[in-house]
Amino acid sequence: MTATLTPPPETATAHDADERCDRCNAAGKLRIVLAGGGELVFCGHHANKYADDLVKITVDYTVEPDFTWRGSELIAKN
Repeated sequence: MTATLTPPPETATAHDADERCDRCNAAGKLRIVLAGGGELVFCGHHANKYADDLVKITVDYTVEPDFTWRGSELIAKN
């Protein structure tokens, strides 16, 4: 059996409240998982500003309960 570098989904960590936006260091509201296994965190402003592009590269995402990400609407349409 070959070892894997990506943990199974049930062992992956949940969105952490003290995470910061990868663009501006504000409080993270959205975490996206990329097809290659990497993750990005965005504040509400940048999550919605780049929603059109983010939905193209997102395979999974987690949103803070108090935040509505415009990209979730775009993903639901596809």
